[in-house]
Amino acid sequence: MKTFEEKLDQYAELVVKVGLNVQDGQRLLINSPIEAAEFTRKVTEHAYKNGCKRVFVEWSDTETSRIHLNNASEEVLKDNIPQWQVDMQESLMENNDCMLMVTGNDPNAFQGVPSERLLLVQKNAGERLEKFTKARLAGDVPWLIAGAPTAGWAKSVFPEKNENDAIKALWEAIFQTVRVDQPDPVAAWREHGETLLNKVNYLNEQKFKTLHYKSEGTDLSIDLHPEHKWIGGGHHSTFNTFYIPNMPTEEVFTAPLKEGVNGTVSSKKPLSAMGNIIENFSLTFENGKVVDVKAEKGEDTLKQLLNIDEGMKYLGEVALVPYDSPISNSGIVFNNTLFDENASCHLALGNAISMNIPGAEQLRKEELEAKGVNQSHGHTDFMIGSADLEIEAEYQDGKRIPLFTKGNWAI
Repeated sequence: MKTFEEKLDQYAELVVKVGLNVQDGQRLLINSPIEAAEFTRKVTEHAYKNGCKRVFVEWSDTETSRIHLNNASEEVLKDNIPQWQVDMQESLMENNDCMLMVTGNDPNAFQGVPSERLLLVQKNAGERLEKFTKARLAGDVPWLIAGAPTAGWAKSVFPEKNENDAIKALWEAIFQTVRVDQPDPVAAWREHGETLLNKVNYLNEQKFKTLHYKSEGTDLSIDLHPEHKWIGGGHHSTFNTFYIPNMPTEEVFTAPLKEGVNGTVSSKKPLSAMGNIIENFSLTFENGKVVDVKAEKGEDTLKQLLNIDEGMKYLGEVALVPYDSPISNSGIVFNNTLFDENASCHLALGNAISMNIPGAEQLRKEELEAKGVNQSHGHTDFMIGSADLEIEAEYQDGKRIPLFTKGNWAI
């Protein structure tokens, strides 16, 4: 049986060699909570061993951020991202470097902070980092989101445990989701990638026109973009390296037609957004746009999220994940989008991922909007998959076939 140290080391190695696929001479920027220092150090060590030229670490601390959010002037919050931070991130795309985002902050970290102040920061980040975000989503900067527990996050997942036991339990759950618990994690990821690729190839061959969703609280139709391309498992960068943006990942995803979404969809898992938890919510769409919002908890935060800009009221991503998947079968609600979205079919409000539309990276924002590809400074996934979810796929000629039955693939 592997020790914790062995599993942590293998996880860090997977992040560097399989997730980011760090190349000789590349630089790596890591954004990490200070509570994830041990994991971040392991990643740094493996990055250098794998030929990384320079590792930069940008630490975050939610307690410090909360003090800032509560005390800084509105003028400061409106211009929250300094130019040096913009320059640092844009230098990555200019030099074919890579980026790791370690997720793990307390999902309730900003509970009680006025949502209007959170919105100012979100909008500023979206605007200031727009160029870099577009480049990252186009594959100019290989990137990866990976999880590491903090005390606040662990206690939200395992409230019945004391802090130390909760952190230990969350680490073990993470190790399972990223296949570190298996004898050969690298081989396990290769096999998993082939499974996802088979689904991707099938969906791209079919060229479906519309997906029809039905479950408790959901009756929704989504027109896929006429030029849509399904992606899953990993991507090739624009300089032809292969990387995996999410660890774990169980999804295949594509782009909807901006104004082709109609009906109502209900959430099936909590959504952690803007430092708050949103629960049991529904969204109603007409011609692509959200026209009604309801939530049992966090409705004000959800409405603020939709007001980042006009594009946040439209969908930018459609993702398919079987209900019978490792994360879902664990029975754990992670209160973290990286993990919960890979346990459930999900949708994303906001910006479409450009690599889902061939040639999109060459087009200006206005040209993409004219083509029906949603543009926004935000991108937020929310989970809609359940054991009773039925999805019918409709071809161009109107013929329909079952794509998901009882929450799982029907193909």
